[in-house]
Amino acid sequence: MRLLKPEWVSHEGKPIFSIDIHPDESRVATGGQGDDCGKVVVWNMAPIRDEKEEADENVPRVLCQMDNHLACVNCVRWSQNGKYLASGGDDKLVMIWQTSRGFGSGKSFGSNVTIVEQWRPVATLRGHTGDVLDLAWSPQDVWLASCSVDNTIVIWNAVKFPEQVASLKGHSGLVKGVTWDPVGKYLASQSDDKSLRVWRTSDWKEEKSITSCFAECGGTTHVLRLNWSPDGNHIVSAHAMNNAGPTAQIVERNGWGTSLDFVGHRKAITVVRFNPKILSKQMKKSSEKNQQYSCCAIGSKDRSLSIWLTALKRPLVVLHDMFEKSILDISWGSTGLELMCCSIDGSVAYLGFDENEIGVPMPKEDQQAFLEKIYGKSVLTSKMASAANQIIDVMSTPSKTQSSLLSANGDTPFKPRDKQIETRTADGRRRITPIFLAPQPDLGDPGVPAPFTTKSIAFRSSKEGSKIVIERQNRVTQPGCSTLSNSSQSQSQSQASPPQPPASVGAAVSTAAGSVLATTASNGTELKTPVVEAAGTAPITPLDTPMEVDTPTAKPITSTPLSRQESQLEKDKEKQKEPERDKDRPKHAALGLKKRHGRGRPRKADKEAREALMTAALSLTIPVSTERETARPVVTSQNLQLPVPSIEKTATKSIEGQAGGDSSLTVEVENGVAAGSGQLHRCRCVRAGTVLWEQLLTSRILTLAGSRQATCVACEDKTVTVFNTGGRRVWPPLLMASQASVLKCTGQYVMVITSHGYLYVWNITSGQVIVQNQSLAAIMSGTDRIVSSTLTSEGVCLITISSGKSYSFAPEVGCWMVVSDRDDRLQMCSDHHRCVPPKVRASGPLAAVQGGSRPNQASRMFQSDASMQQTSTVSHLENQVAASLALKSASEYRFWLETYLRYLAQEGLEEKLRAVCDDLLGPMYSRSTGSAGQGTSWQPSVLGLNKREFLRRILPTIGTNLRWQRLYTEYQEQLDTLALNT
Repeated sequence: MRLLKPEWVSHEGKPIFSIDIHPDESRVATGGQGDDCGKVVVWNMAPIRDEKEEADENVPRVLCQMDNHLACVNCVRWSQNGKYLASGGDDKLVMIWQTSRGFGSGKSFGSNVTIVEQWRPVATLRGHTGDVLDLAWSPQDVWLASCSVDNTIVIWNAVKFPEQVASLKGHSGLVKGVTWDPVGKYLASQSDDKSLRVWRTSDWKEEKSITSCFAECGGTTHVLRLNWSPDGNHIVSAHAMNNAGPTAQIVERNGWGTSLDFVGHRKAITVVRFNPKILSKQMKKSSEKNQQYSCCAIGSKDRSLSIWLTALKRPLVVLHDMFEKSILDISWGSTGLELMCCSIDGSVAYLGFDENEIGVPMPKEDQQAFLEKIYGKSVLTSKMASAANQIIDVMSTPSKTQSSLLSANGDTPFKPRDKQIETRTADGRRRITPIFLAPQPDLGDPGVPAPFTTKSIAFRSSKEGSKIVIERQNRVTQPGCSTLSNSSQSQSQSQASPPQPPASVGAAVSTAAGSVLATTASNGTELKTPVVEAAGTAPITPLDTPMEVDTPTAKPITSTPLSRQESQLEKDKEKQKEPERDKDRPKHAALGLKKRHGRGRPRKADKEAREALMTAALSLTIPVSTERETARPVVTSQNLQLPVPSIEKTATKSIEGQAGGDSSLTVEVENGVAAGSGQLHRCRCVRAGTVLWEQLLTSRILTLAGSRQATCVACEDKTVTVFNTGGRRVWPPLLMASQASVLKCTGQYVMVITSHGYLYVWNITSGQVIVQNQSLAAIMSGTDRIVSSTLTSEGVCLITISSGKSYSFAPEVGCWMVVSDRDDRLQMCSDHHRCVPPKVRASGPLAAVQGGSRPNQASRMFQSDASMQQTSTVSHLENQVAASLALKSASEYRFWLETYLRYLAQEGLEEKLRAVCDDLLGPMYSRSTGSAGQGTSWQPSVLGLNKREFLRRILPTIGTNLRWQRLYTEYQEQLDTLALNT
């Protein structure tokens, strides 16, 4: 068995309430709490199970992130065929997600997470009046069951969303779990009313209510996720009690008896999940026959996970202390050899088994035949037969289906042009006719997504080259005149050519790098040469890939429009490069070029010579294989470009409470509100359905943020507007140098990071700037991106980039500080864990960016050098104390300072221990009588922590070591003396 805990699978330190593995085992979905919203994340399974894939930077970890839920997501479940993903949350909604055929990389509103797959909501199911806690798909994906705190279970028609089939009412308490039997005849549910109920699917009536084993139970668990065994013989419940001890009750299908249970957990059972496969193995050495059985995983509030085989009386394995808080959900892979579970502490765990450990899974066809032999034909099979026949008919004639879809949408769409016309203006500037890019027709349902692999994102250079031809015409075009009228011939030729198939997703970028540029001269001859070798052109290089140093250097092509100021900077750069270009003029003179003339219309002879030179260079270009040096590009404030949130029609930000609750406070944004002949853009604050205030803006809103003290919005015109609690503007719109990429608001503090990488932090209460126009170029390279950005309640900014480092800007010293480094050897190899009391953990902004404690490697790395191990630990602890102080995190500062003192006392480092105790004790005399020095600079408290009280509290811990009895007495007496004098 393999046990892995990938630290990077997290919701940025927030709880994860549900997890589910996709049927093809290439994806896994998690649901939980996000930034003031519910978050659903689809992860790549390959780097979770494979260390090589995890180390490969080209393998994406996050495939998609969906923040559409207005409140915490409690459950995520894939459909049996893997086509849909269902999610339910505290916003009373159930959302159905499906992959989108038209893929385009992008980011969700206000988020910097890059998505690799597109999952869009195809249905939103509204039927509950309270939080949705659990979901379950029926065996053949005919129905979807959802349960809620409104005491009901809603059955949805999964073939025709959002149609409701039934609403099951019978529980008198919160319904916290639902499960289907493997043949779709029954549905079971468990509730806080101390009952487990079984419902018939034939008439949706109650079959049985079981209460005896739940009489002593209390509503202490967030969920009660029961499950049905794969052979259909048993239901295993969540929280039950037997002789005042927590158990998982086994309910037999035959007679609904409750004589058996799983025992051993110390606290209430929260989740039960059966392996979907019926397993077989030789259990007794005396018997050569394989025994068939089921495998069940049980999670509890005692933070332990147990794996049971129904053929054994004791658990196969029990795992303790995998998590810091209770386990909330478990998911098995479709092959039955992989398991993942999640906890409310925001982490997940992966378990991999082999057939020698849990048995050989029964093939799917044999398992289906086994169920039909016991229960007969499934109720759902006959209902799906007609639908399956229709699907087969459609698949047999795909060409007819596509043609019918095209005809239903009207005539064949206008074919895009495949030729560009290039002319020259009177001053020698080029004019190129834009190409119309026709949208591809919607070909209908994208179907079940293919398993995600690394090859899905690999660049392909074997695709067909670009068919776009540039036709140069030796004619002068007046500025502002269109050349469309002169290209009717090329348009007719393009319409006569057969339509090209749509490019695949993975080839969208690679085609640009490997396409062939076809240049048509005035005589009609066509020259084809790779773009990378053509003079004056270069492939578009992604920002997150290392640049290749080679000669000659080509100017990169950018598609971002420049402002007047930026274009003037580009012109100044070109002027500075002119002397360097003049050095190469003698080489070109040998080819017949004359001296360059001043501004104005170029001479005809020069123009012809230049075109001849270009033609010769293109025709003589020979691909040469050279060794290229990969360099890490240096980022300056001029070329740093951060992503900007996309503009949405509407957006909602939850500020306080749960969305839709009686005390909820939300900010709503609506772009494009009709106002006479123009449009305005609305921002308003709503509490429990009542509008508190409303404001209108003249520019479209990109993103918003808010807190109890302030609300701020960033607009398309590069302005940021801040409102106070009453909706009044604190300042006129603040104009940034570029659009906002990140916008945060915590308490009375507002943080903005612009798309050009400049940081601002303001205190709206005092009306002062804390951080002003600080560039991120010092902490980011060309391959880096911002992973997370945080603004603490003390107004401290904390930025984590993709390299694993976290930075904070300190206005006191005027520079950036490295707060955390994922690859810091001191952090990984610190041996301070031995002096930390059990069940005591630091919590705060520093712990959030460091992702919890790393495995203790110090004893392994420094076995031959104890002094090196000690020095490494001391250095790490001092870094932690300084970082906590820089972040103004009082609780973490107290934790790390106490840990630091414990370690110094444990290791016998008296000099350092006395230095810290002296600083905590302070001067023994008053400032009025003391001399300059410590008496005038010492402060009695730091971050609200009284230094002398802290010393008084930590001294008994130090004094437990006999070595420090003298030191303990010395400082204790001084504290007593100070107490008498004050």
